[in-house]
Amino acid sequence: MSESDSASTQSRTCVSCGIDVSGTNAAAFDCPDCGTRIHRCATCRKQSNLYECPDCGFTGP
Repeated sequence: MSESDSASTQSRTCVSCGIDVSGTNAAAFDCPDCGTRIHRCATCRKQSNLYECPDCGFTGP
């Protein structure tokens, strides 16, 4: 898989649980440390599940 393929797959995946969030009520935001785009599904947001930035390792609620 090329780097661009993995980036596009990552951009549609909840960083907490790994489900595909395309076409759902997912939140998208930039990592506070490195600016990488992070997506989280509504369930993980509601449950305040922890997430970890795949690039820099920053963790948040």
